[in-house]
Amino acid sequence: MKQAKTSNAWMKEHVNDFFVKQAKKDGYRSRAAYKLLEIHERDKLFKPGMTVVDLGASPGSWAQVVANKIGLKGKIVALDLLEMTPMTGVEFIQGDFREDGILNELNIRLENRTLDLVISDMSPNVSGIKLSDQARSMHLADLALEFSIERLNPGGSFLVKVFQGYEFDQYLLSMRAGFDRVIIRKPKASRDRSKELYLLGLGKK
Repeated sequence: MKQAKTSNAWMKEHVNDFFVKQAKKDGYRSRAAYKLLEIHERDKLFKPGMTVVDLGASPGSWAQVVANKIGLKGKIVALDLLEMTPMTGVEFIQGDFREDGILNELNIRLENRTLDLVISDMSPNVSGIKLSDQARSMHLADLALEFSIERLNPGGSFLVKVFQGYEFDQYLLSMRAGFDRVIIRKPKASRDRSKELYLLGLGKK
């Protein structure tokens, strides 16, 4: 009964959410688009012609934002374990970006272009066990950071979703070791009760 009440309360909040309504109005696939848009407005994340990889891209709202900002001369390749409905200007690969086969396909799609920006909004399937969920979330963030350090151009940027809690401080130190500057952002579209934050690494060393 408690779980049903919680689900009903979440659904009511979701339906009445300003950003959910705005996403439908603006044609974005989810409210998450406004988190990325706000970060871009503050930190000038995108430039025309950039090459971008979007990790954990489904359902595709971040990819929508990126494709619009980098223009026809830019390139975005989106990856996710889940399916994603195709969209104009975005190349999608379904699979695990840690696997050699998926990385080989990524290299083919990039057509020898090197990466200017990696973005990751990845989240694990939530179990409800806070410590376990936090550990799994930080593991995904670690994988995204490792990928970024290996693949980004010198001077490139990395944006990743993390959650405050276990291993956050250590992760922040790891990012600072790999980038000239690390900025912490909490966009307005991120719900107040959520512990999610976005870390932006600028200037890959």
